Amino acid sequence: MKSSIKLLVPLLVAFAATAQAATIEMNVNGLVCAFCAQGIEKQLRKFAATSDVVVSLEHRLVAVALKDGQDIADADLRRALTNAGYSVKTIDRTETPIAVLRERVKQAKQ
Repeated sequence: MKSSIKLLVPLLVAFAATAQAATIEMNVNGLVCAFCAQGIEKQLRKFAATSDVVVSLEHRLVAVALKDGQDIADADLRRALTNAGYSVKTIDRTETPIAVLRERVKQAKQ
């Protein structure tokens, strides 16, 4: 019984950590080239709460994975992208893991 509890606790902790992970998905106009994607990624990685970034020119998608327990205000995201010359149409907060978004973008390219 003790050994099964020892195995179960780390599993529950890992699950809780992933359950708290949040993703911010933004629909952005003005993305036209790989240089745009690089610039956006560099700008968004400056936020301390950013864990990962995905940019899809084809889908006008910019997604930011947040570090556990951290957040970035919509106004800060909008300001960063607007100052870089892009137009933010929507900002949605989801629980979709960034890896799933990355795979979706990859599959759409094929």
